[in-house]
Amino acid sequence: MHTKLTLRIEEPLIIAAKKYSKQHGKSVSQLISDYLTLITHTTSRKKEDRELPPLTRSLKGILHGKKIKESDYKKYLKDKYQ
Repeated sequence: MHTKLTLRIEEPLIIAAKKYSKQHGKSVSQLISDYLTLITHTTSRKKEDRELPPLTRSLKGILHGKKIKESDYKKYLKDKYQ
């Protein structure tokens, strides 16, 4: 169910939000909804996960159970920068 919400926001911020929404193909309402969903879900996560930046959080645990050694990483860096 959608319900109307009135916000009081400075005009320059409204203009910037409309420009951003147009560039990203979303309405300002959808941007606000996405943001509110993000912050309400974030507060229910474990404290250590909330403190990680989004990209880091998305990568957390990705190598769990993989057979990768520190020497593999060092070799990668050596090959990359030679």
